[in-house]
Amino acid sequence: MPEYRRAFQPGGTFFITIVTERRAKILIDPIARRSLRAAIKTCLAKMPFTLDAIVLLPDHLHLIMTLPDGDHRFSARIGFIKKEFTKRWLSAGGYEQPQSKSREIHRRRGVWQRRFWEHTIRDDTDFIKHCDYIHYNPVKHGMAKCPHGWVYSSFERFVKAKRYAASWQCVCRDAMVKPPDFSSIDVTAME
Repeated sequence: MPEYRRAFQPGGTFFITIVTERRAKILIDPIARRSLRAAIKTCLAKMPFTLDAIVLLPDHLHLIMTLPDGDHRFSARIGFIKKEFTKRWLSAGGYEQPQSKSREIHRRRGVWQRRFWEHTIRDDTDFIKHCDYIHYNPVKHGMAKCPHGWVYSSFERFVKAKRYAASWQCVCRDAMVKPPDFSSIDVTAME
């Protein structure tokens, strides 16, 4: 059986990928978006962190969070968000995937995959690469032609903060752009 070890870096910045159970395409549903927003807001009140970047796709989400100095409990925050989302989603009429008897005994609901993937952000270059990955992800998955065409991400917040030009990776008006190179990050584990 594999041994899962989570990163330990108090005050660290982490790239996180969370996937729905059986890749159910629920996350851009209005109820799911409200449930996720409320779950994150509740988590922030109980266990503060900075939500640096986020993208929601139908069956998974990527985010970057920075923890307060001395705090290393990103896993507790992700667990809380998943649990709080599940409660809100199901109480609002959302559905879950069928579960085995074993999962029912262990009180696992059929909304999220059990585990999540994390990467400790090493430096500013790594942070920028992962932000680019987040904001380009809808294009990669064929959900939008350009990053600005996908409203379920922090892209517009980055544009307002002048971290991106509004035309970053834009192919509107037949512009030719070279897609970002993500060969320096391990993207296979994130999807």
